[in-house]
Amino acid sequence: MADQVVAEARRWIGTPYRHQAATRGAGADCLGLVRGIWQALGGEAVAVPAYGPDWRDLGAGTALEDGALRYLARVNGAAHPGDVVLLALLRHRPARHCGVMVEAGRFVHAQEHLGVVEVAFDENWQKRVAGVFRFPEAKPG
Repeated sequence: MADQVVAEARRWIGTPYRHQAATRGAGADCLGLVRGIWQALGGEAVAVPAYGPDWRDLGAGTALEDGALRYLARVNGAAHPGDVVLLALLRHRPARHCGVMVEAGRFVHAQEHLGVVEVAFDENWQKRVAGVFRFPEAKPG
């Protein structure tokens, strides 16, 4: 399934950034990207409560990690292609960003002002990893 996740993640590249959106080609934020990939692979739609656009806002608490624990499988150890990485953008704070690993040292994520992009998963990103998760096997629809 990892190859399918990687291929689908790369299909989203170029999608504009749109807060709370999850539509390839039209708009997505980081969570929308992950949700959209999951649905494209046959997963069920996931209801997400409204959330603010400011990743510095701590009001959401651990909602991103809580959702990952509910819908994804935790991976112990390093992220591999096809895995979802949760990222804490501020030190000692809950994860507020996510993306999908597409190869060793590269991931796809949605970034404000850039949209969905593939970038190096460099030391700056690696030190922010708050969790690694894997999509469960999707059930054919």
